[in-house]
Amino acid sequence: MDALVAAAKAEGKLNVIALPRDWANYGAILDGFTAKYGIAITSDNPDGSSQDEVNAVQQLGTTSRAPDVLDVGMAVALANLTLFAPYKVATWSDILETQKEPTGLWFQDYGGFMSIGYDSSKVPAITTMDDLLKSNYRGKVALNGNPKQANAALNGVMMANLASGGTLDDISKGVDFFHRLKQAGTFVPVQATTATVKNGTTPVVFDWDYLSAAHGKDVPAWKVFVPNNAILGGYYAQAINKNAPHPAAARLWEEYLYSDEGQNLWLKGLARPVRQAAMEKSGKVDKTAAAALPAVSGTPKFMSADQATAAKNYVVAHWDAAIS
Repeated sequence: MDALVAAAKAEGKLNVIALPRDWANYGAILDGFTAKYGIAITSDNPDGSSQDEVNAVQQLGTTSRAPDVLDVGMAVALANLTLFAPYKVATWSDILETQKEPTGLWFQDYGGFMSIGYDSSKVPAITTMDDLLKSNYRGKVALNGNPKQANAALNGVMMANLASGGTLDDISKGVDFFHRLKQAGTFVPVQATTATVKNGTTPVVFDWDYLSAAHGKDVPAWKVFVPNNAILGGYYAQAINKNAPHPAAARLWEEYLYSDEGQNLWLKGLARPVRQAAMEKSGKVDKTAAAALPAVSGTPKFMSADQATAAKNYVVAHWDAAIS
């Protein structure tokens, strides 16, 4: 670690991409890394999608502006393994085998459960997915991004799929559900962000529970609903660009994220860090932050790598026709 810290400080810079400061407490994480190591961070396209991250890696190549590190959904990670450099953080053994690529090309970082968040001062309480087909929700329902490119949006479609009787192997009922929302006039193809929630443009949002819960800071009447017949869990993954312009800083960034400090910062953002179970066992977890996690009752489902890839492929082929 001493040698890595010295090499990273000598580089003096780190390029990150698609990390909104209000996403899973990333603002505090970015500031914490710079405060600890004195390394300046360039944060590009904070509201970008997982696919935007990959596009930047491909387009910027070996230039100094290329992203050093990526935080991507699993479907995008699995489709772009040739872009990544293998690396294993010091706390590698705390990450379950199912949550990492054996050589370290990707390793999951934090996760949560897909949910429907809504401003209860603007729309009636949501108790089932089919409520969203009602006229009370006309022009008010949005996803966090385009499901052809953004992991959160893809998982939103999968949650609708499960609530509609679909399976993890076949997302078609989820796409059909959004087709029905479009026909009913309730779905709007606007990317939901902190700003659109705050100004009331998107008062109903499909998103991860930890991101949705954060809207309560701006909208006191905000509520989060997780359908008990569609409890869909999911984790994002870290990867290092094999052409990272700051390779030592990239690896030091990963060490910071997977340290107790970094993991607890995600936890304070209401996300479930990948090392949480191990940290609870060792007594290193922030118990107050853990107790504040959104409650979920029921048996969660998680897409496998193959299921995530198949779901993305189906959505890429059928989404535009469904919502046109």
